[in-house]
Amino acid sequence: MANAVARRSRTKARSRVRKRRVDYYDFNLLAAVILLTCFGLVMLYSASAYEGQTKFGDDMYFFGKQAIISIAAILVAVIFSRIDYHYLMKVATLAFGVSLLLMVLVVTPLGVEANGSRRWLKLGVQFQPSEIAKIAVIIFLPYMILKMGRQVNTTKGVLILLAVGCSQAVFAKVFTDNLSTALIIGGISVVMVFLVYPKVKPFFIAGGIAGGAAAMFVLYLSLTIDSSSSFRIRRILVWLRPEENAADGGYQVMQGLYAIGSGGIFGKGLGNSVQKISTIPEAQNDMIFTVICEELGIFGGVLILLLFGYMLYRLFFIAQNAPDMYGSLVVSGIFVHMSLQVILNICVVLNIIPTTGVTLPFVSYGGTSVLFLMAEIGIALSVSRRIRFQQDDAEKTAETGETA
Repeated sequence: MANAVARRSRTKARSRVRKRRVDYYDFNLLAAVILLTCFGLVMLYSASAYEGQTKFGDDMYFFGKQAIISIAAILVAVIFSRIDYHYLMKVATLAFGVSLLLMVLVVTPLGVEANGSRRWLKLGVQFQPSEIAKIAVIIFLPYMILKMGRQVNTTKGVLILLAVGCSQAVFAKVFTDNLSTALIIGGISVVMVFLVYPKVKPFFIAGGIAGGAAAMFVLYLSLTIDSSSSFRIRRILVWLRPEENAADGGYQVMQGLYAIGSGGIFGKGLGNSVQKISTIPEAQNDMIFTVICEELGIFGGVLILLLFGYMLYRLFFIAQNAPDMYGSLVVSGIFVHMSLQVILNICVVLNIIPTTGVTLPFVSYGGTSVLFLMAEIGIALSVSRRIRFQQDDAEKTAETGETA
């Protein structure tokens, strides 16, 4: 009798909830990115087959190059995910300085001009230094925040952080003439500082001032835009009156809107886009979302937006559960980068904002973009591997004890 009572008491003690550490790896994020990449490759072939055949005699020209780079990029993401992200703190300063140097080299003979813009650098391989600048800001600003400690809570500390982040944005604008990248880098910097600064009021005040300045700028443009010769101001004019400025880029915008409108609910069918056949120049790049909507309809457009939404949700989950502030801020920077790029691309396609030249992540054609975006996903996966959950482990020995 005494032995039975003792066994039952031991069984009850063991059956109490016991916590054990569980390793984690966000396979959901990896799966979402792979699905986006595969979906992008299918739509890239559909959007570029005609142009590849007419220009290069190979309908697989763009698809083949992008497929090889995408496979390599996924491998890069997996490799990065196996590396402890804390090593980034050791190379953050170097990466920041190198990214500034590479952007300066764009204006030297090493720079390469394509599609009327000098944004590429050729050092054995051709790439855009501005893509490196985005990663450099994402890994360097959190490192600075940790180094500054409590100084981050002061106005001086905030101004220093914003100045450092915006220096990358200024270099991107001045040396690569890439305003869209400058805006993205600036957005990443502001959000990171916002996350660590305890006071919200200054950001709302700054936002109000910026909004007022933007309104005054738009009012000024409405009075002087017709007589201006500035490239960017003319681009705004194209945005405001695309039908009257077809020769300056409005034609592409209008055809993109026609493509989206003609797709209906379920589209014309995969491969049946009409607008992509020379009507939308280089549809496989920034305007690929129009082809998706024309061939797959609103259903296809919503589907890809849901995939992006799920990817961003997984990044938010990792940032929220990261084991330390550095990991949380780095993944937050990646989240901001991805979301800004998706929002800007969709808004351009829908003519909500002027043309910016921002690609749709993992979908648009572009080797540099896919490679560095995948590197960021690899970093986020590396952070996810350091997440440790406390799992309830109720032992089944209760039944064994009762039957013993």
